[in-house]
Parts: sequence; structure tokens; C-alpha cells
Amino acid sequence: MADSASGSASAPSSDFYTAAGFRKWVVENKIKAVGSLWASAVGGSILYNFRKPGEKMSVKIIHARLHAQALTLAALLAAGAVEYYEHSSGAKVEKVAEQTKLH
Repeated sequence: MADSASGSASAPSSDFYTAAGFRKWVVENKIKAVGSLWASAVGGSILYNFRKPGEKMSVKIIHARLHAQALTLAALLAAGAVEYYEHSSGAKVEKVAEQTKLH
């Protein structure tokens, strides 16, 4: 975004911490949101699996990867549904037209 003082397109604004602002950020940064979800799912699953003392380390890591993969697949499906909704409602066309408007 050109109006950002730092020049970073993904820097969250002050309304990022509201529900509407967070939703807007997720819609604009779907891949980063899914990647962040994957990383936190792997971390959370590893921590959860470390609480099970009777399993081998390799089994714990495999289970963590499977849990994170399932959650990431669900997030990708949700991102696809949002993209489909934006495309079918015409919101995506309006957004792209607004961004490419010559001043």
C-alpha cells in the first residue's frame, strides 16, 4: 500500500486489533494467514504431544505434522471459500478496479 509510512504492504494498521480490522487483514493476506496458522498449529501440536511421555520422538513429530496439515487444509479451504465469495459477489472486481485506477 502506497500510503504506508514504512513502505511495508503487510504492516497491520491500528484497527488490526479489532475484529473487522483483523478480518480485513486476513482477506488481504490469505497466504500469510495460512502460513501463520500452520506454524502455530505445528508448535501447539508439538507442545501437546510432548505431554505424552510414552511415545517416541519421531511419532510425536509425525502427529504434530499431521495435525498441522489437517488444520492448514481447512484454512486453505476457508481461504478458497472467501475468494469464491468475493469473486461471485463482485467485491473482488471492484477492489481490483479501485487499486488499478489511474490518478
